[in-house]
Amino acid sequence: MRVTTGSRKGGQLVKNTLSHVRPTTDKVKQALFTKLQFFIEGKRVLDLFSGTGALGIEALSRGAQEVVFIDKNFKSVQMTKQNLIKLNLNANVIKIDALKFLEKQNDPFDLILVDPPYSSGLYLPVLDLIFKRKLLTEGGVIVCEHEKWQAIKYDGFEILDEKRYGNIILTYFINKTG
Repeated sequence: MRVTTGSRKGGQLVKNTLSHVRPTTDKVKQALFTKLQFFIEGKRVLDLFSGTGALGIEALSRGAQEVVFIDKNFKSVQMTKQNLIKLNLNANVIKIDALKFLEKQNDPFDLILVDPPYSSGLYLPVLDLIFKRKLLTEGGVIVCEHEKWQAIKYDGFEILDEKRYGNIILTYFINKTG
């Protein structure tokens, strides 16, 4: 795993030895950030279910002002911190359940990356909390990574786009309500 573009382009992440983490492939990660290439700079980003931190680190490399990493697993939090140190990046890494974090959060984000374990059933509860607590700025984007057999719909946000990469789908939502 490596950083694909930006100030840390080519930087290698710590080898993922965590059996519970399914990292986003470089192909999917590059497609995601190519789509958002003119949106990232200066933005406030939330990386939910951060795992190794690869998605949030890519956002930092591409000019995000701030990234908050959330994962409830101690080993995932440690790996994210190791990757940030290795690449000389600073960010807030919090060990907490994603839903509990969202319930306590008051400040909105411009971009929210949602990549829980695929069969966890967490997509709709997460989207619901983001919507109800107004945690996405007007014009802000949520990206959900999920398997092709999962259809992710949520009435609170408009689907901006949906792209398939093999068995993986990226669904992009936009907040047009403010």
